[in-house]
Amino acid sequence: MADSVSPQAPDVAALVQSLGVPFERIDIDPALADTAAFCEAYEFPPEQSANTIIVATKKDPKKYAACIALATTRLDVNRRVKALVAGGRLSFANAEEMKTLTGMEVGGVTPFGLPADLPLWVDARIAKLDWIILGGGSRDWKIKISPEVFAKIGGEFVQDLAID
Repeated sequence: MADSVSPQAPDVAALVQSLGVPFERIDIDPALADTAAFCEAYEFPPEQSANTIIVATKKDPKKYAACIALATTRLDVNRRVKALVAGGRLSFANAEEMKTLTGMEVGGVTPFGLPADLPLWVDARIAKLDWIILGGGSRDWKIKISPEVFAKIGGEFVQDLAID
């Protein structure tokens, strides 16, 4: 382990632009970054808004994974994600772990700019959408983009990653 300094937040806008997938930047009030508040205030449907959730094994050495689920679903941590991680009991990474691992804060975590060795699993129902809203890497903006972007960043669509 090199050092315990948190990584800098990635330049998400530059990363997304380099992928060649059209996107829209939506600047928001950071106080409204949480998905439910964002959807209500900015009139975006929750069924097209997604959360990037970092999960961690409970035992050391910890294993981490990033999972993306629609705001209208619940990540199936105890069954589906646990089987994918194959590392025993899981929990959601706490805010400090998330910041250390990604350089991003809760409410702004995005799949863009995550560490290259971090698995990225996306609930398969997201692939059927024309567009999706994701965090922008900070609490002051969101990204509206096609789910096709996940293929470009190494995301794997997983059936039943989340449940209704």
